[in-house]
Amino acid sequence: MALYIIIAVIAYCIGSINFSVIISKKMAGFDIREKGSGNAGSTNMLRSVGKKAAALTLICDILKGIVAIIIAIIIGNIISDSNKELLLQIAGIAVVIGHTFPIFFGFKGGKGVATSLGILLISNWKIGLICLVFALVLMILTKMVSLGSCAAAILFPVLTLFINDSYTVLTDGKSGSTYFIYSVILAVIVLYNHRSNIKRLLNGTENKISFSK
Repeated sequence: MALYIIIAVIAYCIGSINFSVIISKKMAGFDIREKGSGNAGSTNMLRSVGKKAAALTLICDILKGIVAIIIAIIIGNIISDSNKELLLQIAGIAVVIGHTFPIFFGFKGGKGVATSLGILLISNWKIGLICLVFALVLMILTKMVSLGSCAAAILFPVLTLFINDSYTVLTDGKSGSTYFIYSVILAVIVLYNHRSNIKRLLNGTENKISFSK
């Protein structure tokens, strides 16, 4: 039990490193949470600071998810009697919670999409790529980042029911459905963080983004 708690704490602390706030203060001299939508994420960085800052934020947030999962995998391989799938899943959930409620930044963070993408890509590259392409197509067609993000979050649990290969950690004899509850939890977190966006989507008032700027 102690091992799983340690992994959760490590992953949460990694997630709590809010790169959007760090980068916005360094490059623009203000806290991104005080500008635009108030969200500490790549989209608000693009609108309020610029392409370079948004790209750096996106990359760093993706890497948070990747690093947290890699640490869980390494520790799982060292401690042979641990439940490796559970370690990975705990790390994934904890790093997204840390990103959303960062202890180092007043518990006010981002929506967890980029960090979740990092988790998906390192956990199962096939599911990660499918969700990424699906989200990008919707974003390009509708010019609404939130719609692509929410749709990909919903797609993730569905894919775990049908895809049984390409998992970085999957014990012999088990199917991808062992990741279903984990995927639902991550999807719920992302959707909860987009609750205001969902209301605007339903009302037809959601903000659109120009990718050419």
